[in-house]
Amino acid sequence: MRRWNGWGDDSIGFPVSPTAMRLLADELGPGTTPRDATPEEVLATVPDSRLPEQPLVSTYRDERLRHARGQSLPDWVALRTGRIDAFPDGVAHPESPEDIDEIFELVRGWGASAIPFGGGTSVVGHVNPLAGDTPTVTIDMRRLNRLISIDKTSRLATFEAGVSGPELEAQLRAVGLTLGHYPQSFEYSTLGGWIATRSSGQQSLGYGRIEDLFAGGVVRSPAGVITLPTFPASAAGPDLRQLVLGSEGRAGVITEATVRVTPVPEREEFHAIFFDEFAGGHEAIRALVQEQIPLSMLRLSSADETRVTLTLAGRSRKLALLEGYLGKRGLGAGKVMLLMGFTGTDVRRARRASLRIVRSHGGVSLGRSLGARWKKGRFSMPYLRNTLWDLGYAVDTLETATTWTALPGLMKATTDALSGALRDEQVLVFSHISHAYPDGAATYLTYLFRSSPDPNETLSRWRTLKDAASRAIVAHGGTISHQHGVGLDHRSYLEAEKSPAGVMALGGAFTALDPDGIMNPGKLLP
Repeated sequence: MRRWNGWGDDSIGFPVSPTAMRLLADELGPGTTPRDATPEEVLATVPDSRLPEQPLVSTYRDERLRHARGQSLPDWVALRTGRIDAFPDGVAHPESPEDIDEIFELVRGWGASAIPFGGGTSVVGHVNPLAGDTPTVTIDMRRLNRLISIDKTSRLATFEAGVSGPELEAQLRAVGLTLGHYPQSFEYSTLGGWIATRSSGQQSLGYGRIEDLFAGGVVRSPAGVITLPTFPASAAGPDLRQLVLGSEGRAGVITEATVRVTPVPEREEFHAIFFDEFAGGHEAIRALVQEQIPLSMLRLSSADETRVTLTLAGRSRKLALLEGYLGKRGLGAGKVMLLMGFTGTDVRRARRASLRIVRSHGGVSLGRSLGARWKKGRFSMPYLRNTLWDLGYAVDTLETATTWTALPGLMKATTDALSGALRDEQVLVFSHISHAYPDGAATYLTYLFRSSPDPNETLSRWRTLKDAASRAIVAHGGTISHQHGVGLDHRSYLEAEKSPAGVMALGGAFTALDPDGIMNPGKLLP
């Protein structure tokens, strides 16, 4: 069963080795195991629904609890401690697009608001009801998960938007096709959620981001139905797909999406390369992208992330052999690891071209073993959050993107901002370049700190860290979000990126589609 107060299936764990536990204690100090509130205790805090009985909308307390929060660190603190300030008053499970129109009418009549809900994996507050006098209906889209059609000639597939990553890929691979969109939340997140938050998969270098894959679809807004035809190109005014991408539920509910698919690759490999310092790896991946080597993924870890990754991998004898070999090649404590993904029909030629470039920048190839291990566990890392919480440590992530020229300064500034933000507590920060483009790259930062027995103190530490990093991102020319969207946590920084006039234009467009302001109020825009 899926956990109600953490990540993923409650039968799956992520054990931490004694070596990794010593690393945490040395870097951050000993953690204190928290006392989590029980489901019964939290359910007792769920207030009576403010909605009348209606067959389309469930008001059961357990269901309302399971739709009250996403997966951000503040969400975890609220769920684990039972300090949840707002619950949806009801949860709707539409089974047809027409059900959504009926839900809109009910919401209007009740003077309520509506929140679209996919897999509930948001880490920036997209799905959270707001406290206040307005009742909330959460629209859970996961029953709208059918494959509608496949056009193999045009390589287009149309799905209902509530389909999850595994459901989508299983239906495509049955006919030899794939979308190739693999965010870390792949097992639970949905196609509609990917579109609404401008998601980026781990192999976006080869397959493209969701905006490259989203060809058209249907959005049901309170003002009417928006149909987005699947033209290969059009000059008929602004592209309305761009209004839907990243709209976070403010434009309406995405009910149907047509995506660009490709044949299942003949071969796929992930290789590990080590450099003696980050700068060499940085220049290597820039060269790989700008020379248009056909790769599906480039992921360059900082020295600290490389150290933590190898420690978590365990198997001390193999790790000692690896360290010994790299030491003989002149790579010491500052070494960094690059993972390269090769996907397609001519993997051998791409591999040869890539190795030529990385070796010219001092890279040492270790073959496929570490890459295969990464692929096997690529969706398991979020489970580590459960383990760390139980050990008394909080973990959060953030991501941004900028030009190649600005990237080194941005990475240093955000790392320094996080490392020095807490006066009396240590913070462990590590990062990687997660997505690469000809003109720049995205960086993904993870930071760990001790949680406090006082949940208010834990939240205060998180807020201090989040604000410090966000200010550094804006000051150094980064986007406030590369792949997680805006939600509640980033909205105060949106104007710095979009300009006041741009924010006003977005607000005007959403008002036209939602004149009563019922769709996910407070998210994305103030």
